[in-house]
This record gives sequence, C-alpha cells and structure tokens, in this order.
Amino acid sequence: MKIAILSRSSFIYSTNRLAEEARNRGHKVLVLDPLKCNLVMEKDAPHVHEYKNRLEKMDAIIPRIGSSITFYGSAVIRQFEMMNVFTTLNSNALLRSRDKLRSMQLLSRESIGFPRTFFTNMNTSLEAEDIIEMAGGVPLVVKVLEGTQGLGVMLLESEMAATSVIQAMHSLHARIMVQEFIAEARGSDIRAFVVDGKIVGSMKRTGKEGDFRSNLHRGGSAEAVKLTAEEKNVVLRSCVALGLKVAGVDLLRSSRGPLVMEVNSSPGLEGIEAATGVNIAGEIIKFVERQVDVKVSRKTMRNRG
Repeated sequence: MKIAILSRSSFIYSTNRLAEEARNRGHKVLVLDPLKCNLVMEKDAPHVHEYKNRLEKMDAIIPRIGSSITFYGSAVIRQFEMMNVFTTLNSNALLRSRDKLRSMQLLSRESIGFPRTFFTNMNTSLEAEDIIEMAGGVPLVVKVLEGTQGLGVMLLESEMAATSVIQAMHSLHARIMVQEFIAEARGSDIRAFVVDGKIVGSMKRTGKEGDFRSNLHRGGSAEAVKLTAEEKNVVLRSCVALGLKVAGVDLLRSSRGPLVMEVNSSPGLEGIEAATGVNIAGEIIKFVERQVDVKVSRKTMRNRG
C-alpha cells in the first residue's frame, strides 16, 4: 500500500513514528509537505504535484496539519478526497476542529459538557465588565480562537486583570472566547486518544509548578490514567460530533462531571506513547489498512457486478 503522510517534516516525532510503523508493516511511505503541494483541477482529473512532479496514485493519506496552515492543508486534503484517496482526517472535520467556537457549538448541540463559554462581536456595545459577568465572573480564562498548544490562553484571577486583557484584545481586533475557570481540576487534564471509534490510550497531564496549563509542550508531565465509563462516553461522542476518526480529546474532571476542553484533530503521539506504552502509531496504520481493504473489496465487487 502507498501512504502519504502530510507533514512539514519527517523529523517530527509523530510523523517519524507513523512512517516507521507503516514501513514495518510493508507499506511504501511518502512524507509530503502540504505547502509544497500544487493542486491541479480539471474536469474529471484532479491531481497533485510536488513542485512540478505529478504524484503517483496514493492509497491513503495521513494528514498532520499544523494550525498555521489549516486553510491550505484542508485544500490539499480535499484534493486527495476528490481523487478518491482514503484519508484519516476529513477536510471538513479539520476545519470544524480548528474553529474553537464552532467546536463548542457542535458539542453543545449534542449535549456534551464543557466549561461555560462566552463569545461576542468585537463591535458590541457590551463593556468588559458585562462580558466578565456573563461568563460567570472571575477567575476566568481568555482564549484566542487561533491559539494552539496552550499559546494564547490566559488565566485572569482578578476583575481588574480580566477587564484590562479583554479591552486590550478588543482594541487589537483579536477574536477571543471567555471561559469559566474549573478550579477543582487543579491544573490537570485528561487526554484520551481515539482511533476509529475506539479509545486506544489515555493519560493525565499536569502543568508545571505555577502554570494552570497542562500542555506537555509547556513543560507539563504525564502519566497513564484509567477513564470512567462517563468519560469514555463523552470522549467518543465528541469525536462523532466533530466527525473525527483520529483525535485527541482533552477533558477536565469537574464537580459536575467530565468537561471537554478541546478536540484535537492532529494530536501528538510522543506524550501519549511515552505515558501509556501503547503503540498509537501502529493503531493508526492498522486503521488505514482496514479502510483501504474495505475500499478495495467494494471496488472489486462493483467490477464483478
């Protein structure tokens, strides 16, 4: 089978692990930088070029699209979809997951719990004090909609600090969400990794001393954790709500049950594999194999018919 991993570099841990597992299972692997892909569209014959070279037909792609290239990355995925190539990440699902506001709206529609969240037009007549009150008061968390890996996330513990930051963000025309702070989580969260409707690994992440963010990229630590039945249910329903087959779902353990913080469509493998000892990359490759086998079987049956 020919698999293309859409990634900016083959030296990234997650990309390298996926390529390693795919090759170990006898597949041909191409690491393809999405920004070096040129898309050619014509009637009944869409195709992809790497620079000037037309790519050979792929059986599957595994997108690893960074947040900074979401728009172009989704276009590249869509081109492969038009070419009838299996993808572990649907182009529309990528766009849904990267839009924090839309994600919250989709979770709300499915009655999935998450911290109370407030969003408003920057040109609203509401004062910062009104926004703080409608978000549930301080302490609260302000998130920039385009932030990732804990960047653009601020804990504001006093009304003065919250007012100043909200006013500053509005003056800069930054799109932000204001969210309640879940104190009982104590700087920890749960990352559950889902592949093809199954939770294959879960870990508890704890932020470094003095930091309420638990991201491993920010110096946090991680250990394997067992999910409750309720947490498993929330994780799987969240993936269905956003249309994701491979995802990392981040939860907070609160006094009112598990609350979803984020559903990540390109979750890293390093932390979860180290914490759990599970071969997550291998699970993703097995998922690709199952889907391509089904696709080939259906095509064979149609040809026989």
